[in-house]
Amino acid sequence: MHIRRMMRLNSWPWRWLMLSFAGLVALTLLLLLADLAGVPKGVVNGFFLVVSIIGYALIGMFCRTTSPEEYFVAGRSISAPLNGMATAADWISAASFIGLTGLLLSDGFVGDGQRPGGLAYLLGWTGGFCLLGFLFAAKLNLSQSITIPDFLGRRFDSAAVRWLAAWGAILCSSVYLVAQIYGIGLVASMLSGLTFELGVFLALGGVLLCSFLGGMRAVTWTQVAQYVIIILAFLIPVSWLAYKQLGNPIAAVSYGQQIAKISALEDELMNSTAELSVLHEYKRKANAYEYKLLNIDAALAQDHKDAQAKLRLLNVQRADASVIFAASRELAALPKDVVTAREVWTAAMQDFDERSKPLAGMPRHAQPFAGNPDGSKSEQQAFQSSRLNFLALMFCLMIGTAGLPHVLTRYYTTPSVSETRSSVAWSLFFIALLYLSVPALAVLVKYEIMSHLVGLNFDHLPTWIAQWSKVDSTLISVSDVNGDGILQFAELRMGADIVMLATPEIGGLPYVVSGLVAAGGLAAALSTADSLLLTIGNALAHDIYKPKRSGSNNALHRVMLSKFTLMLVALAAAYVASQRPAAILSLVAASFSLAGAAFVPAMVLGFFWKRTTRIAAVSGMLSGLCMTLYYMIVHSAPIRAALGTHAPALWFDIAPISAGVFGVATGFLTVVVVSFVLPDRTSKQAPGSKSAIASQNSI
Repeated sequence: MHIRRMMRLNSWPWRWLMLSFAGLVALTLLLLLADLAGVPKGVVNGFFLVVSIIGYALIGMFCRTTSPEEYFVAGRSISAPLNGMATAADWISAASFIGLTGLLLSDGFVGDGQRPGGLAYLLGWTGGFCLLGFLFAAKLNLSQSITIPDFLGRRFDSAAVRWLAAWGAILCSSVYLVAQIYGIGLVASMLSGLTFELGVFLALGGVLLCSFLGGMRAVTWTQVAQYVIIILAFLIPVSWLAYKQLGNPIAAVSYGQQIAKISALEDELMNSTAELSVLHEYKRKANAYEYKLLNIDAALAQDHKDAQAKLRLLNVQRADASVIFAASRELAALPKDVVTAREVWTAAMQDFDERSKPLAGMPRHAQPFAGNPDGSKSEQQAFQSSRLNFLALMFCLMIGTAGLPHVLTRYYTTPSVSETRSSVAWSLFFIALLYLSVPALAVLVKYEIMSHLVGLNFDHLPTWIAQWSKVDSTLISVSDVNGDGILQFAELRMGADIVMLATPEIGGLPYVVSGLVAAGGLAAALSTADSLLLTIGNALAHDIYKPKRSGSNNALHRVMLSKFTLMLVALAAAYVASQRPAAILSLVAASFSLAGAAFVPAMVLGFFWKRTTRIAAVSGMLSGLCMTLYYMIVHSAPIRAALGTHAPALWFDIAPISAGVFGVATGFLTVVVVSFVLPDRTSKQAPGSKSAIASQNSI
């Protein structure tokens, strides 16, 4: 009854949504016919890219506005199902669509030691939405605020709280934004054939045209359209693989039987003579780098001498130009000084040492945790460390979900508290459609690789491996390590960010599905990037900027300032992303720890404990953020290499990716202690109360 009523009240959006879905299906079928007719793959890819960006830009132009209410909170008029769909698209970022399947494939369900595995992400993110709905969503809607810093500033009647919350929102959103733009560049370069860096700036136009023109209003409707693309692009390949392998297209309920087959294949690989020869070669290379590190000066000089001698010999022998060029590149790639050599050789030694382990260092897919709770002391310790890191990351992702400003802002856009509560339920429903299929896809793709790709002759490898290695050689690479001409499992290196995008080709689907999946990845990254840009721009224009006058002219001025900051932030984030600072999931996990430490202690205690003071809120936010950043920085390999310092011991053996555990605990403790030690006599109104709402200013 409620759903039918909502669809009657919002009939034109639903008609528009159905037309969008029908148009996407028709476009895919048309491109399928073109692909079968022999149209070049570049044309198919370019068509998906151009149509996607033009479509999002048209929505932005159609929804353009300068009204502050429409720009900042979409007029508070979005119904629960549509806001749930927009929130789901916002949430299914590049990390979920592109990176999560690959992580589940490489690290299994629960990982190994300090690699927590993919299941921690699924449980943490999903549980975080339940936490968000239970604690914050309805209260935020009732507060009638504009941004999260705006709410906190009003709750504590403090400009300092608002200012600090604004910079906290900018920090965690910027880290998250870099990950999304990295995903945008990855997909855009695949679709356009351009370099990764040009792909970043090309697709960035789609982000700006949407969020710049219409703010939250345009972003909401764009995200509704993007969700349709995302879910269709994900479910088609996973359903095809499930039907191909199991005869049942409903992957979420049928993939379990493939786990036992993967375990059997893992046993076979661990006992394979060919695989063991590859692992022995990796160990030999690790030992060679370890020997070089004993006397770096002499080893570096010898490497340069050998490379120069090889190049001179090739020139004397009048070797082929390509061979001489390759030798020249090898010489140029050698470290230039001792510091660089130590950093490069240490990383290479650690990499080869990890790959020399069984299954090239991959945990068994279905193992419960690393180690053995009933084994030796070292095995028991490994088990405890693995379980603790799994729980720590899950905690950080749950808390971070409840504190991410760009997600919380979505619950300002619904017209009432009841709509907000329904919106949370709809969000979970739309997210579950994808999240239930992610572990299934990882299992199906892993079985496909182990049973059909491994064992092929190098001359017969599929063309998609070479195509993707041209986009980014760190994403996928193969090398005949043991020289037998046959691809072994340990000779294949696949980054987590490539698995989903390559799934259609791995499964033997028509190439047009690859274009559709890439368009889905682009939609996932763009939808989140739009919201993150708005969050950063609004924090600068609405919460940090202090106009001298108030009124409608000031409100319009804030909107224009927000639009200007969008462009600057987008360009800065694009530059950082073009440097490829880290994998998508690593950046995203860091932003969750930062968001949880910055906002959750102050928000939870601010909502539910009236004794919380403004100075306690400021102290808790600062201490939580500083603790999280400190733990991340001191354990960052690039920063340690730049400073020439050694890695300190991990606290409780918890990996830096879960630094939010310490930040959140520090924040809660600080808020409670400071509230008791330094009580605030200024009266505070309960958040969301009628008197509090009556006292709030308009936008």
